[in-house]
Amino acid sequence: MIEQINFHIQELDSMKKYPQELYFKGNTSLLNRKKISIIGSRKPNQYARQKTQELAQKLSQSGICIVSGGAIGVDAIAHKAAGASNTIVVAATGIDKRYPAINVSLIEEVENKGLVLSQFAPASPSTRYNFVLRNELVVALGDVLIVSYADLKSGSMRSVEYAQKMGKKIYVLAHRIGESEATNKLLQDKEAEAIYDIDLFVKEFASVTQEEKQEDDFHIFCRANPTYEDALARFPSRLFEAELAGEIDVINARVYLVIAL
Repeated sequence: MIEQINFHIQELDSMKKYPQELYFKGNTSLLNRKKISIIGSRKPNQYARQKTQELAQKLSQSGICIVSGGAIGVDAIAHKAAGASNTIVVAATGIDKRYPAINVSLIEEVENKGLVLSQFAPASPSTRYNFVLRNELVVALGDVLIVSYADLKSGSMRSVEYAQKMGKKIYVLAHRIGESEATNKLLQDKEAEAIYDIDLFVKEFASVTQEEKQEDDFHIFCRANPTYEDALARFPSRLFEAELAGEIDVINARVYLVIAL
């Protein structure tokens, strides 16, 4: 079921204009996680594909949520590597469209296990301007922006402009001369930092262990005031324990966190 976000998302204050409406399917507690946005070309080279996969997977394993735009290429690689339960797809259409068609299975899995967000009402089609707005939202959600592969004058570089205006740090992969010319230019102009060691990069940004992440999931989920039905489906035994312990209140079929342990 498509619902609307009914709470404030602080990260989106960095956008030129806070979205009037936000629609979603999935687990809004991911919005409370540390997040990194990963973007890039729809046609990355093999090196970029491999390193994007490694980056997203290791960041996700360290408790960091991966944000991207659900497109083919780098976006899809990042979502898949992160795992559907720890990624946010920001759609450029109404959520019911599941665009692009080639990624329908991926998007459906994220709807069921992760989170799909959209500024556009159901049935909204894809338009050039929608992708521009989508890119701004992708950038705003992440603590930093990673561009794993990009050509000059590409959509990825528009996202870089958003990151610069928001004051977000930009990271890129180091490529050979003649490849990913846009990210190489960012390095040349000292407008981005290169990732040379993925493990060191992940260590820098990993703020929680797997055990801590799992322990906190229920309280993080409840901070978004989910419906009782959703909470029961995700945490059946934990929900009853929390009710008995007085950790949560249930008001008008929604769960409210009383004590955040």
